[in-house]
Amino acid sequence: MTSFPPDKRSGLPWPKLYQGTLLKRYKRFLADVRLADGQVITAHCPNSGRMQTCSETGRPVYISRSTNAKRKLPYTWELINMPTSLVGVNTLVPNRLVKKAIIDHEIPELDGYESIRSEVKYGQNSRIDLRLSSPGQPLCYVEIKNCTLVENRLAMFPDAVTARGLKHLLELGHQVATGQRAVMFFLIQRQDADRFRPANHIDPEYGRQLRQARQQGVKILVYDVRIDLKQIAINAPVPVDF
Repeated sequence: MTSFPPDKRSGLPWPKLYQGTLLKRYKRFLADVRLADGQVITAHCPNSGRMQTCSETGRPVYISRSTNAKRKLPYTWELINMPTSLVGVNTLVPNRLVKKAIIDHEIPELDGYESIRSEVKYGQNSRIDLRLSSPGQPLCYVEIKNCTLVENRLAMFPDAVTARGLKHLLELGHQVATGQRAVMFFLIQRQDADRFRPANHIDPEYGRQLRQARQQGVKILVYDVRIDLKQIAINAPVPVDF
């Protein structure tokens, strides 16, 4: 397991983690986990994807516990330890991590903006993950996608057909057409990918539209992470193979 060397860029710390063993993931948002003391609990799985390469029964997983008494499921599944990498499964993490990395000047392609806002309404009844702005510059719209599907060191997105993701690509292309800047940002929440490609075998229409969006001027950014049981941080760009 890789740990952060001293003086490395900071990231997002994990909440207190409890180790367990994944028994099964079902109904998309539920996961049964056996804790170290033998207790079996049902945790919330904050990931609507298929999770083909990060939901293997019997693997070690790490969950957090909420102090919110109103929550029906106090535990949240955060990480799974796959043979080649820890994998972050919580799809709420990428937006927070990318926003922090932009503020900390860790993503050169998105540096130089004075203001950053989250969940801004735009387009046809849509919300953009991040909107960057500076006086005298075009607005920059950043859509962030969580990527956990990795096979033979190739990261791919999506892991299921995504009408919502397709809509986001169309919205970004429209922003470019109106003179704004648009970025599709894929965050690979694991450390075992050397390159990225749209998952044409899963959703060929998404792959086609992603290539078209790039031709229209939408910037495609892919970064992986450094991840251990203390924190997760932006690492480095990953080459895109169309």
